[in-house]
Amino acid sequence: MFRSMTAYGRHAYMSESREITVELKSVNSKFLDLSVKAPRTLSPLEARIKGAVTAHPISRGRLDVFINYVSSDSSGTTLALDEGYAAGYIAALRELRDKFDLRDDISVMTVAQNRDVFTFREVGEDLDEIWAELEPVINAACLEFVAEREREGENLRRDILGKIAHLRELTDRIEKISEGEIESARDRIKQRLITVLADNRITVDENRILTECAIWADKIAIDEELVRLRSHFAALEAMAELDIPVGRKFDFQLQESSREINTIGSKCQNAEIAKLVVEMKNESEKIREQIQNIE
Repeated sequence: MFRSMTAYGRHAYMSESREITVELKSVNSKFLDLSVKAPRTLSPLEARIKGAVTAHPISRGRLDVFINYVSSDSSGTTLALDEGYAAGYIAALRELRDKFDLRDDISVMTVAQNRDVFTFREVGEDLDEIWAELEPVINAACLEFVAEREREGENLRRDILGKIAHLRELTDRIEKISEGEIESARDRIKQRLITVLADNRITVDENRILTECAIWADKIAIDEELVRLRSHFAALEAMAELDIPVGRKFDFQLQESSREINTIGSKCQNAEIAKLVVEMKNESEKIREQIQNIE
């Protein structure tokens, strides 16, 4: 199963005392880069939040988790000044004023507009109680998120398998042309050698001519490359059916098939084969671009 690394999931919950919204957004990344953006009230729960997210089949991607948490019980809310943050913020404002010769309008209200200078704490709220309501919301958002990854991944899988089928078709066409090309080229080389030897009054050694033609034909033969290429295609198709993350392995296997295609291109001396090789390279590149989005 393919899963796209780009997806979005959201779930909201409301009770008599709380409103919770969880959103997940992700883009491509070689590894899992998980970031949680939540109110300070939920800071002690960050490890639990990450654990709840990674419990789902999410192994790669830059994933941002946004949590909006509002408690309707304002009677237990206390407000305090974050002195360290406030001091740094005011110092930065003064530096900005002095460096750019700005009008000094730093006041209490100016500083208070930055809500980060204050800390909010829900007095008497039990973190386990909050978590009991928050965890199901996270799980619901993750399920939606993973489902979207799988839907997009399935679309990519079908498209990629179609492109591999096209590569197989091109491989078959190259093989047919190559079989006739080797026989034709062997006859041309043989006739050329006979002519050159006769022009130089050199006795024709039929066995030696056949040996040289065989050596030359072996150099341009691509049957081994075609066998390996089909083997790579079979491996790619098999990986597309696995229910595990295969993005990196698929990319590596695709590189191996590209090497065989390049070798065929370097050996061929037929214009029609060269044209088909270019088409195969273009198709492989399209697959490579798509696989970068697969988990």
